Amino acid sequence: MRRDFESIIDGYLDKRVGVVNDFLSSKLSFDLIGNLKLLYGEEKLRTAGIGNGENTAIEQSIRNDKIFWLDKNELKESETAFFELIDAFVLYLNRTCFTGIKSYEYHYALYEKGAFYKKHMDQFKTDHGRAFSMIIYLNEDWVKGNGGELKIYKKTEVQLISPENRKCVFFKSDELPHEVLVSNKSRMSITGWLKTTS
Repeated sequence: MRRDFESIIDGYLDKRVGVVNDFLSSKLSFDLIGNLKLLYGEEKLRTAGIGNGENTAIEQSIRNDKIFWLDKNELKESETAFFELIDAFVLYLNRTCFTGIKSYEYHYALYEKGAFYKKHMDQFKTDHGRAFSMIIYLNEDWVKGNGGELKIYKKTEVQLISPENRKCVFFKSDELPHEVLVSNKSRMSITGWLKTTS
């Protein structure tokens, strides 16, 4: 049993948001950062949209990050290792919390300087398959003045989470509105959703 898995779940049960600082190993983080920078350099990241399916639209006044969806059939070694980690977490989550997670989806995300994502929910109006949101940050030497905090709106308080390297954030997709504040330098992550549908 990994203690960080337990810490994520304990944080979620206690505060509705699970946060752990060292979810990734230093090597895995380093390799994933390299992958994301290479994709960016090759111009393979695409401007993210809002909505899903036929209702997807590009609205840069709401969201202007760039993303690249990870395809399990076309993974680099480090991405395979990342998904093995996610598989282990899902197995632990299902076994201990009976969440019924059947699948997941993840993408790289890059916020260039000045980018943001205004207040939103992660579950679509037409598709309720997303059960939990999970963000793993890939930002070395991040300091407070760099901005880019995740701002989560709870019923009685607002929680600010800075995007330091290797940190993981976990919460229910249909429960907490949140936003990404303006980033003052490039801000990177792998963001995904654990789903109750296949």
